[in-house]
Amino acid sequence: MAKLDKIIHERARLRIVTYLASESSRETSFTELQERLEFSSGNLSIQLKKLKEAGYVDINKTFKDNKPFTTVILTPSGSEALLAYVDEMEKIIGALKQ
Repeated sequence: MAKLDKIIHERARLRIVTYLASESSRETSFTELQERLEFSSGNLSIQLKKLKEAGYVDINKTFKDNKPFTTVILTPSGSEALLAYVDEMEKIIGALKQ
């Protein structure tokens, strides 16, 4: 029986970590995430909080041009968790093909 990471398995959080993993710096702004993934700011905030609590992302709040500016970065633990999740999904798919 596969053990899927329940934090990453949730659709919105899976979209966030895969988006961050696809960025060369693995870091992006809150606004970019919100626009690219078409999330409301409230939903994105909730999902990022859960990912942060799991240690999968870091959230940095600064100011840019005297305005609040938030960036999100995928942590090494987040990268490892995503790779483990993909491996588990590949096992499930492989078992279905047999």
